[in-house]
Amino acid sequence: MSFFRAYIAPLLIVLTFLFAMVAVSARIFLPSDMLAPAPIEEPIGQLTVESTAAIASASGQIEVWSERSGIFS
Repeated sequence: MSFFRAYIAPLLIVLTFLFAMVAVSARIFLPSDMLAPAPIEEPIGQLTVESTAAIASASGQIEVWSERSGIFS
């Protein structure tokens, strides 16, 4: 156990730090158009309080559009 504490644990900590440093530093070598953060898509639609309440209080069968078959199920 003392061998693990003296040699293995510090080695794992140093290797983890070096890996993180290399991963962060790799951005320097990326093309300039890839340095920017990923774009965030605009939301398609936002739920309002009324529509959320209508969905929550809906009873009965809800029809679901199937993208694959192109029919309601």
